[in-house]
Amino acid sequence: MSGSQSGQSVRRAVVLAAGRGSRMGSVTEAKPKCLVELAGKTLLEWQVEALSRAGITDVTLVTGYREELLRGARHRTISNARWREMNMVRSLMCAREILASFPAIVSYADILYHPGALNALLATNAGIALTYDTRWEELWRERFADPLADAESFEARDGWVVDIGRRMVSLDGIQGQYMGLLLFRPDGWRTAENLLAGMPAQSVDALDMTGMLSSLVSAGTRVAAVPVAGRWCEVDSAADVALYERRLAEAARGGRPWAHDWRANPATDSAT
Repeated sequence: MSGSQSGQSVRRAVVLAAGRGSRMGSVTEAKPKCLVELAGKTLLEWQVEALSRAGITDVTLVTGYREELLRGARHRTISNARWREMNMVRSLMCAREILASFPAIVSYADILYHPGALNALLATNAGIALTYDTRWEELWRERFADPLADAESFEARDGWVVDIGRRMVSLDGIQGQYMGLLLFRPDGWRTAENLLAGMPAQSVDALDMTGMLSSLVSAGTRVAAVPVAGRWCEVDSAADVALYERRLAEAARGGRPWAHDWRANPATDSAT
């Protein structure tokens, strides 16, 4: 069971940016998904800004598709040469040297989040922690004709994950949606590596993040669940980009505020 290493402050982040994001279609034909632009910046730029506001400036990208566009002096990169054949857990494992030595934020490359979500995550001492959006249904109803087409199970009890990642036939009992934003401390990462070491290589190749988290919880590992009320979104398709641009524009014209606007406003936000 994972403990805590609260004495180490978190100064590092790993962004999992190896996949193409095929659901984006032609938008990612010439660039990786994290370089898609939204509201005037790339997804990666928005992430780096949020991380910086939370005090995290050491960012490493796990790259694969069109990785040459992500190499440079600004961020370190680690290549997942077999990104086409594997799921996201293998990209996570590419960063094992960082995760085994330092506490680190781990983020999907196709999400946007307010710095307040990071601050809430950093406040936990758990070896493994994740954020989940309690206002997810509002966003899913805008993105999908049927929210159940994409929603997965999520249940937390007393601040710990008890269920994650199952396909659902009803919205009842879904407390939130996992956001793709995690914290690993070295003791938590050792627990995850021990679990993965006991699996056949082919199973690890096919394992997604919620599958790993579900297996950890089933094995008795305590995974902290940190609730976030909106101010986050994921970008899975060109339709998502169009939706978010429209919602931001409507709010800017004086329409109803959009609960999932991720952008930090130093003049009004107390959580930056």
